[in-house]
Amino acid sequence: MPQANGQAVIRVSGLGKSYATAAGLFPALKGVDLTIDAGEFVAIMGPSGSGKSTFMNLLGCLDTPTGGDYFLAGRNVAHMPADELAVLRNRTIGFVFQGFNLLPRMSLEDNVALPLIYAGADKETRRARARELLARVGLGQYAASLPNRISGGQQQRVAIARALVNSPRLILADEPTGNLDSQTSEEIMKLFAELNREGITIVLVTHEPDIAAHAKRQVRFLDGHIVSDVRCAGVTPAGEAAPC
Repeated sequence: MPQANGQAVIRVSGLGKSYATAAGLFPALKGVDLTIDAGEFVAIMGPSGSGKSTFMNLLGCLDTPTGGDYFLAGRNVAHMPADELAVLRNRTIGFVFQGFNLLPRMSLEDNVALPLIYAGADKETRRARARELLARVGLGQYAASLPNRISGGQQQRVAIARALVNSPRLILADEPTGNLDSQTSEEIMKLFAELNREGITIVLVTHEPDIAAHAKRQVRFLDGHIVSDVRCAGVTPAGEAAPC
């Protein structure tokens, strides 16, 4: 089980985000401080409206903060130009979403290879890498299939393969088991745990305690603040979730 090695992949200081509403500015995130080191497996938790989704959008560089600093892999991205940010995001972060976000008219192979197009890889490189990762998640035989020909759990495995295609240092997963049954959810979390053992930093949002139990650290949000930050046992050697 990898331990944090003291090299921060994520460091935020005084991070804030406010949104304009008819009643004025609404502070969704209020001066958050947090460091996540390489090799950590962190669950972000909290009720609806707590700020956890806003925080994840900022971590993924899908939104920009209105205050504070965000260092991603040592670079302050809080005010980085959009073109530089897109390149850094593509090279550093893999995304996994609740709704899978697979393109329905593209084969699984082409879905997995899509980020490599933006990275400028040639067709043969894209094909080989996509097939390698589909095999890695147990779906090599379905490379030519369309997403609607496989189950939800298999679609999420394809999404994880796509997240890995650029060899990211960090995977951000937003409710990755939200559309899956309990058995399939456990299978997906065991895959995340395996990736984490290989050294990939994983940060996931979940509202489910049994899913969060797979992580080795649980950070809870409430009203735009972090209210607890607890290190846990994570998964057992047998791959089962251990209590926090």
